Amino acid sequence: MFSPAVNSVRFRSSLPIWTSSSIIKGADYFCGRRDGMIFGLKIKNCLFILLGAAIFAFGLVHFNMQNNLAEGGFTGITLLLYFLFGLDPAITNLALNIPLFFIGWKLLGRQTFLYTVIGTVAVSVFLSIFQRYMIHMPLRHDMTLAALFAGVFIGVGLGIIFRYGGTTGGVDIIARLVHKYKGISMGKTMFAFDATVITLSLLLYLSYREAMYTLVAVFIAARVIDFLQEGGYAAKGATIISEKSEEIANRILTEMERGVTVLKGRGSYTKRDRDVLYCVVAKNELPRLKSVIISVDPHAFVAVTDVHDVLGEGFTLDEQKRPLEP
Repeated sequence: MFSPAVNSVRFRSSLPIWTSSSIIKGADYFCGRRDGMIFGLKIKNCLFILLGAAIFAFGLVHFNMQNNLAEGGFTGITLLLYFLFGLDPAITNLALNIPLFFIGWKLLGRQTFLYTVIGTVAVSVFLSIFQRYMIHMPLRHDMTLAALFAGVFIGVGLGIIFRYGGTTGGVDIIARLVHKYKGISMGKTMFAFDATVITLSLLLYLSYREAMYTLVAVFIAARVIDFLQEGGYAAKGATIISEKSEEIANRILTEMERGVTVLKGRGSYTKRDRDVLYCVVAKNELPRLKSVIISVDPHAFVAVTDVHDVLGEGFTLDEQKRPLEP
């Protein structure tokens, strides 16, 4: 078996002067840090956690609270207390999360604990700011749009926070622990807990219509979180069985500049040994890959699967085609 090096196709792109890297370098400069660290934490991670907290809080105030949409987890509990008793979500968010800080310290370690404190406090701060300087954008006449934007803002905000090592406390800590020790996606764990909280909200203050749109928003948020967790780079894996495997491999290497791994296989029916090719390509390269295979061997057997996360040369090591950095 051999695995030729993967060569990547270079793409030219023009980026604005103010990129995330330039902002991070500027933050490092003003903080007096040349190593990008402060108190043992990455400045870049802290900045993105603050950004995620701002997006999350904006969505919660402007799409959930203004349109009477509930939310799952501890955030849903804070909304429940807000709609029933008028309690400030910024304050109840901190009050509910303080006990879980100790769990985060013991099980997640010092660094993740500090990121979690930053995320949780930032959410409460931004909730207070956005409630005080609220932009009125009620969408009760179009609840589909309200649910869509609520799900996207909540999902993007939490996804960024998770991506850079933080949480917003509450169920986020529980979901992160389940993901760390059980391998279950954080989106799925949160969706299950969210459904429970939403059921309570339905019984106490939501109408059936609002509850259904809330579930839509929660589902969208869970999918967005999973997308950001998986790296945001969709790829396809192709398993190829052909009598002309060597020619196909050479064509892929020379024409597509993608690596091919040759595996040794044996047909169960024919009892014959043959080479099995495996190749990973970008999603938009799949039609070209099929064309190359068919042009060499129209009778080749090809199985294509989704590849949710790719690490290595030609993907994450290519500056023009890399996913979000953790």
